[in-house]
Amino acid sequence: MKYPNLIIQTFSILIIFSVLTNCSSDDSNGGGNVSYIPLFSCENGFADIYPCNDYDLMAHVPIEDLGGTGAEGNDSWGWTDSTTGKEYALIGTTTGTAFVDISNPIEPLLLGTLPTATINSLWRDIKVYNNHAFIVADNAGSHGMQIFDLTRLRNVANPPESFTADALYTGFGSAHNIVINEDSGFAYAVGTSTFNGGPHFINIQNPTNPVAAGGYAISGYSHDAQVVTYNGPDNDYSGREIYLGSNGNEIVVVDVTDKNNVINISSFSYPQNAFAHQGWLTEDHRYFIIGDEVDELTFHFNTKTIVFDLNDLDNPVLSSTYSGPTLAIDHNGYVVGNTYYLANYRAGLRVLDITNIGASTNSMTEIGFFDTFPSSDSANFNGVWNVYPYFASGNIIINDIEGGLFIVRKSVNWVLNFIPIEIHYQIIYKYNVSP
Repeated sequence: MKYPNLIIQTFSILIIFSVLTNCSSDDSNGGGNVSYIPLFSCENGFADIYPCNDYDLMAHVPIEDLGGTGAEGNDSWGWTDSTTGKEYALIGTTTGTAFVDISNPIEPLLLGTLPTATINSLWRDIKVYNNHAFIVADNAGSHGMQIFDLTRLRNVANPPESFTADALYTGFGSAHNIVINEDSGFAYAVGTSTFNGGPHFINIQNPTNPVAAGGYAISGYSHDAQVVTYNGPDNDYSGREIYLGSNGNEIVVVDVTDKNNVINISSFSYPQNAFAHQGWLTEDHRYFIIGDEVDELTFHFNTKTIVFDLNDLDNPVLSSTYSGPTLAIDHNGYVVGNTYYLANYRAGLRVLDITNIGASTNSMTEIGFFDTFPSSDSANFNGVWNVYPYFASGNIIINDIEGGLFIVRKSVNWVLNFIPIEIHYQIIYKYNVSP
């Protein structure tokens, strides 16, 4: 047949118009698996001005819109409303916390902001439990822990609003980070002036009535941590609440099940440790992936990620190291299945396949990226502070210090993605067109 590609393209446009018309009339149930045309697709290594590989830019909200003139971005987290299915980005800034409805990722809506409880801070951290956000700030005086009922976001009459907190926990002033084990309903504030900077325990099972539950000072200051109800290979600790603290000079493994009888299990470090900043477990709780925030600056090598084998929690073993393609500093990383999502400062979001995580070499392979700081990949504290990759829709939120909120998704062939599958196959087989 003559001109098959032209016919296919014309036919595709008609279908896309129909689908977009139907989709745009019903965004009430969140992002779901609806396909959206990106603001900028990743084509020939770029999405607009941003270097990329296999990730499209859905939308961008500048930092000035989120935090005001002169604000900078820092931490971020996400919330999915289990009642409506809507997805929300919770974006930390120097001036407070911004709440953005990203259910339609190409038209994000800033619903409002919760101002800082005291003074502006470069460090703000957010986690979510039971439909509430828990927010701390460092070097912010008597800030405490703000608690915000996220279900209020369902009915914002005149966005953007200026919100007030639903509760404030004042058992500490400043904190560098907040960690929550959603299984147990306990929060762990770290880097406070209490308990020598170690974890400060808070029972948040009733979110707006938090109760102090002690703390642990023996291992010293924690910069960040992860706490899980353990379900890994070491049967000695099955079902126990395990705290993994990134303490700068070492990682500590602590049993915090009994808040009145905390047990130190082990501690470990690695060669060329400059500052053990943050780590995250694989989903089987076998491996712990660590980012050192200062080693790239100190030793002048490419982004380095360290993997420890925790088959025996009493005796962690260095399993492998990964060297990235740039000189940029690594910050926060998170695991979803066999994929590791890394906030890599000036190198942006990096996406790594960890299917081979147990291997002593080639344990991680980069399979995608989105670079929000296109001018440089050097080792400096600009660019991506945090990423959140846990939305069911595939939306990934990036909080960039200078740039603000970026919403990205894994690239798809969006033209053929809109065509019903039976027509898709007819086009491919009849005209021998590859998707």
